[in-house]
Amino acid sequence: MDAKAGNSDEESVPTKQTSKQSNILPLWGNERTMNLNPLILTNIQSSHYFKVNLYELKTYHEVVDEIYYKVSHLEPWEKGSRRTSGQTGMCGGVRGVGAGGIVSTAYCLLYKLFTLKLTRKQLNGLISHCDSPYIRALGFMYIRYTFPPANLLEWYEEYLEDEEELDVKAGGGQNMTMGAMLRQWLVKLEWFSTLFPRIPVPIQQKIQKHLEVRPLPPHAVQAASERAREDRKYERGGGGGGGGGGDRERGRLVREDIRRDFLRDDDRRVERDRRDRDRFREHERRDKDRKYKERSPKRERSPLRSSHHRQRDERQRRDRHH
Repeated sequence: MDAKAGNSDEESVPTKQTSKQSNILPLWGNERTMNLNPLILTNIQSSHYFKVNLYELKTYHEVVDEIYYKVSHLEPWEKGSRRTSGQTGMCGGVRGVGAGGIVSTAYCLLYKLFTLKLTRKQLNGLISHCDSPYIRALGFMYIRYTFPPANLLEWYEEYLEDEEELDVKAGGGQNMTMGAMLRQWLVKLEWFSTLFPRIPVPIQQKIQKHLEVRPLPPHAVQAASERAREDRKYERGGGGGGGGGGDRERGRLVREDIRRDFLRDDDRRVERDRRDRDRFREHERRDKDRKYKERSPKRERSPLRSSHHRQRDERQRRDRHH
């Protein structure tokens, strides 16, 4: 989760060189890892599929065809291959390839796209592709992992009401519309067993405000209203009556549901930052203690201790004489 490089607020501000007219895409964060979790990246680079099969694909169009034929979900791990016992934190940390599982075809192809250094024209071709929703989804995921947070809404704006459906879960069973998926990526860090790069709080708040005033599609209103009703045991009976009053109430529930998601993610970011600071301070303290001990002169033997030994020897001699 773990986009350590380039996660500061200052780096999140887009520059004029990466304007919409340029064919060169902006790159935010780590230029080697694509801001992927280290365990996922290690498994991608070590997988036979990436090293052998995808190595043979040299062009953008070959990779797009591979996505069309091979991708069937958007989880980072294949179904049943992830072993999480005894692990903590985001993906359990880096404990070798065996600690992860079988990395998914989708994430291998996502990283393959990153190695191709996509142009703006190619990325637009991905997110507007008409043959497979998974081709479009990997294009949007590429944006989420590599673009400056300030640019995310600009790219997702046009597709927030997109009704094309896809099943994002390994093994099936979790259908989402493209628009609902993009909204989730804007307000939540978690994506199955990994985390997206952190969005700085000021930018997250702007995104939040924009989504609150933007009308949601009917299915999103219904789903969010049901979740809010279950969480808060909403008791009004009948579910919203008729006319504009019911629509306003559903809209209020949707906004509160989204706001709770954002605050929960923000609390997790604060807690993670606090733990990192505590670990850093503990490391500094131990380092200072070690250096102090190295500089301190060795203590001489205490004269009291020598006197004690003499007294003991004297007692032993007396005992032998008696």
